[in-house]
Amino acid sequence: MGDITYIHTKEGWLYLAVVIDLFSRQVVGWSMAEHMCASLVNDALLMALWKRKPGKDLLWHSDRGSQYAATSHRKLIKHFGIRQSMSRKGNCWDNAVSESVFHTLKTELVHHRHYQTRTEAKMEIFEYIEVFYNRERLHSANNYCSPVDYEMQFKSA
Repeated sequence: MGDITYIHTKEGWLYLAVVIDLFSRQVVGWSMAEHMCASLVNDALLMALWKRKPGKDLLWHSDRGSQYAATSHRKLIKHFGIRQSMSRKGNCWDNAVSESVFHTLKTELVHHRHYQTRTEAKMEIFEYIEVFYNRERLHSANNYCSPVDYEMQFKSA
């Protein structure tokens, strides 16, 4: 599942695109930039594909944002044999997991900070996602395990 959110800095907006594994709630791909072009979501998806190396027929869900409907994004998913699924028009519930991740990020980190620069925000968000959120933060959807620990339980079973 993919989505985009905005983070305020004194330099201007920083945009964060994420790819979330719905099984474990792990953020498996992400990208940050000062723009919301299709390359933002393409880079996040490419990171997830590189990390996971999924087989053919992967289902990729997003909202109906222009980045996900862009020609470059459609070419990318076609190249990797991915099936695209988009939210129904005006239905926020289709992206509830993404919205939950963004709410958690902002409640636990972003709203407590006043970022001077995009670089400062990028460094803290990187650490939050890769060190804390994926590896330490407990999730009720995962029987109160972190996303990484939850996946490890199933790999060792």
